[in-house]
Amino acid sequence: MVIEPKVVEVPAHPLPFKGRLVEGDPSDVPPAVAMSLSSNSPVTFTYREELTHDDYHVPLIVSALDPANLVGAPLGDYGVTAFASLSINDGERVLGDYTAKEHVSKSYNMYSKPTHKELEDAARAAVRQRIDQKLYSDENRLAEIAASSGKLATAPASR
Repeated sequence: MVIEPKVVEVPAHPLPFKGRLVEGDPSDVPPAVAMSLSSNSPVTFTYREELTHDDYHVPLIVSALDPANLVGAPLGDYGVTAFASLSINDGERVLGDYTAKEHVSKSYNMYSKPTHKELEDAARAAVRQRIDQKLYSDENRLAEIAASSGKLATAPASR
């Protein structure tokens, strides 16, 4: 079972303006950014994710002598930490700079083992959700900036 980080889920919706992605893969950005992409906006998004892997193994001498392993006691765990950064710029002006770090892990026993892809996908989803959460908490400020700048491409008002 993957230990999910505690992230308050906010329904995904577009930001109060449009922007174009200058760094990052459009299929790998947080949902709020993905819904706010436009190829002709002066506002730019720069998004990066980095993953690190870690693992812990019960020492072989201990696990070999422990009868609990026969009934599925954990022999260790695998983990993935995802770090993400998002910058929003309007030319030289920085509108927002957001970072997030999330860790997911799953223990394994002699009968089942998690895959690295499973853990990576969970860590990426968690860090993107955390970036979205930060964007949504800063949404009013971003909306004010969008309203005060005549050259920003605004997003539709409906959510």
